[in-house]
Amino acid sequence: MNPIESYIKQCPAIYQERLVELRQVILEEAPMAVERMAYGMPTFTVKTNLVHFALQSKHIGFYPGSSGVEAFEDRLSNFTHSKGTIQFPLDQPIPLALVREIVRYRLAENIAQDEAKKKRKGRVSG
Repeated sequence: MNPIESYIKQCPAIYQERLVELRQVILEEAPMAVERMAYGMPTFTVKTNLVHFALQSKHIGFYPGSSGVEAFEDRLSNFTHSKGTIQFPLDQPIPLALVREIVRYRLAENIAQDEAKKKRKGRVSG
């Protein structure tokens, strides 16, 4: 059992299915993501941090970073959100289609940043 599966199993049973679905959507969009625990929460990395999530007392926190929130700000009016956090209330279903789009966006962003970094390193100065 990987650390994220262990995390989910330790959560109250009433929320486990939602957390499993959230993990599944993330992995469907980023099958190459490495799963690990960071900052005490499930973390998915592709080159660098992609997204995190965590069960809180009144919501499921989804953490796509500030760029992931900014890019979808116009679609987050129904959710409490801040610089890099979106809160999905426990009494509502997680908007999995939106999560899917955010993960896709963040994945493209991570890949583009990595390619740009490789190009910078590959330049020969002279």
